[in-house]
Amino acid sequence: MRFPPSFLDAIRSRIPISDVVGRRVSWDKRKSLPSRGDYWACCPFHGEKTPSFHADNRRGRYHCFGCGVSGDHFTFLVELDGMTFPEAVEQLAADAGLKLPDPDPREEARQARRGGLVEVMEKAAAYFEKNLAGPDGARARAYLRDRGLGQDIQKRFRLGFAPSSRNALKNHLAEAGVKPEEMAEAGLVIAGDDIPVSYDRFRDRIIFPILDFRGRVIAFGGRALSPDAQAKYLNSPETPLFSKSRVLFNGKMARAASAKGQKVIAVEGYIDVMALVAAGFEAAVAPLGTALTEEQLQLLWQMAEEPILCFDGDQAGVKAAARAIDLALPHLKPGRSLLFALLPEGQDPDDLIRASGSDAFASLLDQASPLADMLWRREMERGPLDTPERLAGAEKALKDAVAQIADADVRRNYEQLYRDRLFERRRSRGGGAKQGRTPRQNFGGGRRQGGGRGGRFMPPETLGEASTSLLSTALVRGGGRTGAAIGLSDAILVGTFLAHPQLAEERLEMLGRIPFTDAALSDLAGTIALALSEEPELSAGALLDRLKTKGHSALVETIGRKLATSGLADLGPGGDSLKAAAIWDDAALLRLRTTTLSNERREAARDLANETIEASLTRLKDIQEEDLRLRHRAFEDEQTETVLLHPFKARR
Repeated sequence: MRFPPSFLDAIRSRIPISDVVGRRVSWDKRKSLPSRGDYWACCPFHGEKTPSFHADNRRGRYHCFGCGVSGDHFTFLVELDGMTFPEAVEQLAADAGLKLPDPDPREEARQARRGGLVEVMEKAAAYFEKNLAGPDGARARAYLRDRGLGQDIQKRFRLGFAPSSRNALKNHLAEAGVKPEEMAEAGLVIAGDDIPVSYDRFRDRIIFPILDFRGRVIAFGGRALSPDAQAKYLNSPETPLFSKSRVLFNGKMARAASAKGQKVIAVEGYIDVMALVAAGFEAAVAPLGTALTEEQLQLLWQMAEEPILCFDGDQAGVKAAARAIDLALPHLKPGRSLLFALLPEGQDPDDLIRASGSDAFASLLDQASPLADMLWRREMERGPLDTPERLAGAEKALKDAVAQIADADVRRNYEQLYRDRLFERRRSRGGGAKQGRTPRQNFGGGRRQGGGRGGRFMPPETLGEASTSLLSTALVRGGGRTGAAIGLSDAILVGTFLAHPQLAEERLEMLGRIPFTDAALSDLAGTIALALSEEPELSAGALLDRLKTKGHSALVETIGRKLATSGLADLGPGGDSLKAAAIWDDAALLRLRTTTLSNERREAARDLANETIEASLTRLKDIQEEDLRLRHRAFEDEQTETVLLHPFKARR
């Protein structure tokens, strides 16, 4: 059975070659660079102890520098596993979730016809190139020179010129033996039942040949020279060779440049791509007159795990970035994302490079924002967030966007990132006693903590901080302790999962980062994390039974008593799991922040001891002030903590 090249390309685009080869080899972690799609292993075709077998995801090829074998996805299975070619295609198609094409003699005829159309397109490209170099192309050459695109770039991209005549290309191709129906099928002439005489599609335009990843001319783009033209840019129509949503301008050369380590950059137009290539940014591509499509996004990810989308800084560019975010979210995976570089308003890449040089553009790329930051900015900058309802709306928009991410690990990390940021945002708005915090009247939107006249009013936007004041005292004082004197923070960080094990799934990574100075607490936390990572659906009762069998009964009971007397009823059985989650998140963030401060303080002091410089002094001073601020806040909140935890005792 003959398989269409487009079907084989679809398989290659969906499955990295490292996935195919990785089933039979162990990658060398020291030599491989997964972020670049670059993998090394000992060759499966011959015995060796030093890895010389290389797989390249960007090119979709493997090669052994020892024995010389090389190939792609299909040849690997044919040569190593002894499969026939159809068997290899069938297996990989199933892995890719693609249905095998039905045997169709007409498809083979279509393939032959496509081969003929490739020859027609090559003849047209050569004709356009000749015109650009001739007398008729003087005006086009002048325009290209004014845009900074000299002869080297013109030849590299095979630029051409279509004269203003309605039949110049048609007559040229007819003399070369091309049939009228072939010209129409290739999109070179406009024909139809309602058109008495066909005529050239491209007239009085600079021509940009569009190549596929095999280097064949499959379409053209044309830039009008006349200011009166109805369309400044015109592309070939959809043809048997060309589908504009599945091709990137300069894709072939960009893939080769990316394999050499260049950053992959997607810009908006042909001229931008060529200007970047002329400035040394050779892995630049552009979609073809449309917004970025899912197929084009997959092509970008074949070249780089984090391609950079470069948009104009105006409203249109911001909207294009927003569309790209929504397009990418369902397809994010570990190590696969996007970066965004927004140009100064009113400038495109060509303008920036000509005005400020290639270093300015390189700096722009270095400052590109991750997708996570762009999504945050999009939702937080839609409008003012000066009321609880508006902030809640932004939070819901973030949650809805993150819910589109199919990969559970990536989705969980996005959720944690935004929880952290929202917590910091609420905390910064809440302030402290000596930072302008004043009593507030209850207008019905909040509630009092601790009850009675001794309680403190908490407005709705700071209800997520209900536990922050009391937690800061316990967290800043230090690590955990066993026995009756176990710290409240340790009781919260470990004990929350005893009654709410379902909360652990999204918090196991952070739990693993939390330091416990007491070995018994650390061991208990590790046992809980292991149990719930292996069985996320484990019930509270089953978890307690497992902990008892591991010898943690006494410590579990101590933690339970501590939480029972803390006043934080939501952390216990039957409590509100959402409130329990908010309390745990607050506790974890405060613990990690104070630990980071301690580490930073030691590093700054060490730097200062090695070399007394102004930067080290400033850094140490800033860290000390932050440390003192947290400790001072804890001291000021001791009475508040007493009210929160023991309101009746406080009133006595």
